[in-house]
Amino acid sequence: MNTLRLGSVDTGKLPGDKGDFLRPYHRWMATRLRDREQFRDEANFQWQDFKELNGNLVFRLQRFLKNKGFFPNAELSGIFGYGTQAATRLFQEYVYSIEGEKSIGLPDGIVGPKTWSHIDRWESNGIINDWARHDLSNPTEEFKLWLDILNQAKSHYSLHSNKILTDVSNYPKASDTYSPADWQFDPHKTHLIGIRRNPDLSTARRENDDLFVLLIKGLAFTFWGSTDPSASMADRSDEAFLVEGQHKYRLSWHKIASAQKIYKALRPYSKGVLVYRDKVADNALTDADIAAGLDEPNTTINIHWSGDGRTNFSAGCQVIAGRSYIDPSGQVISCKDYAAVSYDDLARGKTRGAYNVLSDLVVCYNKPNDDCVWYTLGREKNLTEINNTFPAKYLKKSLDELKNV
Repeated sequence: MNTLRLGSVDTGKLPGDKGDFLRPYHRWMATRLRDREQFRDEANFQWQDFKELNGNLVFRLQRFLKNKGFFPNAELSGIFGYGTQAATRLFQEYVYSIEGEKSIGLPDGIVGPKTWSHIDRWESNGIINDWARHDLSNPTEEFKLWLDILNQAKSHYSLHSNKILTDVSNYPKASDTYSPADWQFDPHKTHLIGIRRNPDLSTARRENDDLFVLLIKGLAFTFWGSTDPSASMADRSDEAFLVEGQHKYRLSWHKIASAQKIYKALRPYSKGVLVYRDKVADNALTDADIAAGLDEPNTTINIHWSGDGRTNFSAGCQVIAGRSYIDPSGQVISCKDYAAVSYDDLARGKTRGAYNVLSDLVVCYNKPNDDCVWYTLGREKNLTEINNTFPAKYLKKSLDELKNV
C-alpha cells in the first residue's frame, strides 16, 4: 500500500491550477513564498510538490478520519492537504499517547505501513475517537465551566473595569483587541484562554508557568507555556506584554518570511493587538508600565510553539510548550518521547508535540472557511473576582502535573 504524505493526490484529482488551490492557505506568507505551487511541510522544513498516485487511497484516508472524529468537516477531495495532514497527526497522536499503542510510531503526519495497520484495526473493531462523543449538544463539564467563566468575566468587567480595560476601551484606533462590552463567547466559535500567573515577576526569574485552555466543539484541552517575554529579553527596554482582555486571532503562519522555519501559528486577525511596553526597564509588567499607556497595535504578537517547556521563545508572543497537555477526559498526556526542544531537534525527526495538537485541532475542528480563534487573556488572581467558587489550587495543580510528566 502506498505511503501518503502532504501533497499526495488520488488519480484524476490534481487541481487544474495548483497556485490557485494553495493561495487561500498561503495568503499570509511573505510575498516571495505565497505564490509557490507547493505545500509547506512544517514537519521537515521542506516544500512538497503535488504527487499523483494510482488509486483512491487519499479518499479512503479522509473518509476514515472524518468517520472516526478526527476531521469532522473534511471535504473528501482526494488531495492530501494541510487538513488531512493535521487530522492524520491527531489520529497518530491519539493512538500513540492515549491508546498507548506506540507501534504506530511518532505523529509525523505520514501514512505508512504502521499507520495503515492501525487504521485497519480501528475499522475492523469499530473504534471511535472519544473526543467525537462530545459536541455542543453534549459538551464536557470542563467546557461548560470555562465558557461560564468567560461569560461571567464579561458581565463583571463590563460593570467593574480596571486600568487596563479602561485603556483598551478608550483607545482611539482600530485594533484586534476588544473592550469588555464587545467581548463575545459564542460556543460555536473556537476560544483560547490564556491564564497569566506571574506577570509582575522579573523576566530573569520568570518560568513557563502560565496555562492555556482551548475550547472547541464542546471540548476543553489544557496546555502550558508563557504569556510573557522570556528571560533572554531582559536586556531590552521595550519588552512587549499583551494586554489582558479579548483579542481576535486567525490561523496563519509563524516566521512568515523564513522559508526554513515557517509553521502554523495564530496571528492577530488584521489590525494588530494592543500591548504595553516595559517603558521603565523593570523586566516585568508593573503598574508603572501600565501607567505609561498602550503602544500602537502590534501585528507580530503571535501564539506559537516554544520547545518542550524548558525554553521560552517569546519576545512578547504567547507561547505553548510541546511536552504535555490535558485531554478532555482530564488525563495528562505526555508527548515527551517526541517533543522537540529546538528547531534542530525538529530536523532530527522530533515534533512540536502538544503544540501540534493545539494547532491541528484548530485546523480540523474549526468550521470550513472560519480561521478565527478568539483569545482571552486574564490573570489567575482575577478569577476569584469573577467566580469566588473557583478552586484557587486547581490551576497550580494542573500546571504541576503538566510540567512533571
